Amino acid sequence: MIAAIRIKGQVGLNQDVKETLSRLRLRRKYICVVIDNPNDAQMGMIKKMRDFISFGEISKDIYKKLVDARGQKDVEGNLKPFFRLHPPRGGVKTKFHYPQGVLGENKEIENLIERML
Repeated sequence: MIAAIRIKGQVGLNQDVKETLSRLRLRRKYICVVIDNPNDAQMGMIKKMRDFISFGEISKDIYKKLVDARGQKDVEGNLKPFFRLHPPRGGVKTKFHYPQGVLGENKEIENLIERML
């Protein structure tokens, strides 16, 4: 499972970047999307947006915590395809790529998600 969290806001983004983030359902800051089996097109979009999002592999335990804490029901009773998260407790460096900051492929994404629940 791949989790992607939007870190950067909406001001001053290129139209192509806005379109790609919208296709990934990352329309607002601190929104998380979990993709179970990403295909090549989804992984290409995620890697293209590495300057705006943090992404990485998560375990089923973290996914269960995410659903329990932030899962919202839709009209039909299904879960919404995204999770609205709290800004990270303890702060986060948003201007640098991993390991100095959180952008890009983040090996500690599970720790970041737990701080945002």
